[in-house]
Amino acid sequence: MEPATIFWVASLMAIAAALYSTVGHGGASAYLAIMALFAIEPTVMRPTALALNLVVAGFAVLRFAIARQINVRLAALFAVTAAPAAFVGGMITIPPEYYRPLVGIFLCLAAIRLFWQPRALAERAVKPPPLLIAAPAGAGLGLLAGLTGTGGGIFLSPLIILFGWEEPRKTSGVAATFILINSIAGLAGNLASVRSLPSALPWFVAAVAVGALLGTWLGVDRLPRARLLQCLGFVLVIAGGKLLLT
Repeated sequence: MEPATIFWVASLMAIAAALYSTVGHGGASAYLAIMALFAIEPTVMRPTALALNLVVAGFAVLRFAIARQINVRLAALFAVTAAPAAFVGGMITIPPEYYRPLVGIFLCLAAIRLFWQPRALAERAVKPPPLLIAAPAGAGLGLLAGLTGTGGGIFLSPLIILFGWEEPRKTSGVAATFILINSIAGLAGNLASVRSLPSALPWFVAAVAVGALLGTWLGVDRLPRARLLQCLGFVLVIAGGKLLLT
């Protein structure tokens, strides 16, 4: 990978990490989009996105744990089925001709999620989801995480908020924990993929770490987060379209 390419990829990843870390997300969908835009090989994309997720989501979990903003019981309710499913998804080797459209569809769905920012109703009572709903939801998102190289948190957060399973602040803590667990399981399921990690990974790790620190410092109130995430959604659409048309 050329030095100029490494610089631009790392810079864009740092920006994505800063935005996503404000809400406890790892940013894997953005990293996949960035790598797709720069025509990085699919075999490199999945393990790289998961590895970067470990950095940003790990930092977010630490941040929310210190603030006591993690509902451990709720996170465990989803993770108990998500982790094994992510492990299985990581074990599955997907040929590039199938991986590209799969990730392309995922990026477009993630973009729709970014365009639409659901708001929790203040008067809604918080109640945990029944196991019959949480178990299959966690398994589905976990499998998707392992297959695509993401954490699944971008879809878990709106589910929790819309159904009133937790308040918004603790939802971010649950999402960060969910993403961290899925990323670990996904990488563990495909240890062979570690061989595909790019030599530029240390630069990418440093970039997202700086981005996560910046995003945490800026916080939700210092940035027009909804608009910025919607702009990022356009990038995901472009990258997803590129993968689908390749």
